Amino acid sequence: MPGNRRRCLKTIIGMGAAVGAPLTWQSQLAAQLQAARSSRRLIVLWMPGGPSQMDTWDLKPGHSNGGPFQERQTSVPGIRISEHLPQLAKWVHRMAIIRSMQTKEGDHSRGTFLVRTGQRPGQPIHFPAFPAVLAKELMRPSSGIPGYVSILPSSFISPRAFGAGFLGPAYQPLTVGRSAGSPIGATEQADTTDPVPVDLRVENLQPPAGFPAYRIRRRREFWELLQSSYAPAQRAGPAIVHDTVYRRAMQLAESDLVDAFDLSREDAATRQEYGPQAFGQGCLLARRLIQRGVPVVEVALDEQVNGLSWDTHADNFNAVRRLSQILDRGWSRLMQDLSDCGLLEETTIAWMGEFGRTPTINAMAGRDHFPNAWSCVLAGGGVAGGVTVGATSEDGMEVIDRPVSAPELLATISAAVGIDPSTENYNSDGRPFKIADASPVAAALAST
Repeated sequence: MPGNRRRCLKTIIGMGAAVGAPLTWQSQLAAQLQAARSSRRLIVLWMPGGPSQMDTWDLKPGHSNGGPFQERQTSVPGIRISEHLPQLAKWVHRMAIIRSMQTKEGDHSRGTFLVRTGQRPGQPIHFPAFPAVLAKELMRPSSGIPGYVSILPSSFISPRAFGAGFLGPAYQPLTVGRSAGSPIGATEQADTTDPVPVDLRVENLQPPAGFPAYRIRRRREFWELLQSSYAPAQRAGPAIVHDTVYRRAMQLAESDLVDAFDLSREDAATRQEYGPQAFGQGCLLARRLIQRGVPVVEVALDEQVNGLSWDTHADNFNAVRRLSQILDRGWSRLMQDLSDCGLLEETTIAWMGEFGRTPTINAMAGRDHFPNAWSCVLAGGGVAGGVTVGATSEDGMEVIDRPVSAPELLATISAAVGIDPSTENYNSDGRPFKIADASPVAAALAST
């Protein structure tokens, strides 16, 4: 098989470099490519439930489908977005707004799977989510830094769309959730002048209070002794998963990255500027992790635990106004901080959900599922700033220029972070799968 030949050649090249054979140029090239990749970062802002494009990035004022929201001029003449995104409007010169997404899955679970894997749902293969795939390419396994951190994932709706799939446990995301007792919901603190920010945490990252370091070290030594008696060649399935997860956990707990998860180390003013809700604090945590070398971080804007905040079948306009204000505050401050510390050029940001919402307004002042014509946004490093891609009709019902599919979107994100979307990974049967079986949208990418 071609895939087997490719893997064989890679192995030979690696062996040659290891023993000093005359293949050093290959190893040097690989090192150069890895060094270039290791400086690239990706932040995914996931909007579970399907955000309304008609009330965020592709308004239709004056049309009966348009709703009550008005447009706002942005930092780019001629590009207008929602009036409820005033701070993000100042950053449109660093954004590519894709207004012509066109997919075929209007069910939450199936739509989520499609846009996060680029694959048709319902197949028996356990495909990896694109953040995990790109983390595999961008991470440095020997560094001890996790490749993919997922903050407040809404994975219950489509669990297989949020993991590493056939890539294996080494590429599973490290999950960050709310601390016990943290407030839930975007409106619970609405009447508070100075609300307390939501606290986020990685479960069991810190040892119990008063537990001495030497006891942790001795327990690890004992565990290593037990593991060494069970030869790696004999391990399979759950045993490999257990060993991988345990080693990753110990490595993280003993690393300097632990401090990055402690938001109390940020001053109170900064935490408030990001917004006290979970999304704003997640954006702050994303910035701290990116600064410390984590290559892929995902933050979900879901103010309903085990819910879908953007699923606005009823009361769409009040809900989208509230969510837009949270989004505007957290995302704009994230971009400002990344710019100030010189990381925006190296960090690609992808804003997306599983589909859009109907241009027509239903009897409950809501909008329903709509995969036929919707929007997503790319920003930061590798992205052509100040552009819109594609267009929808005056009523918003159809794409009239440059439809973009889910695989094309994933190919574009991959290219933006410097990864060839045709790069292949292999499932357990040795079958190759490209990161995205499509070409990138050139208009959304920065020229090189």
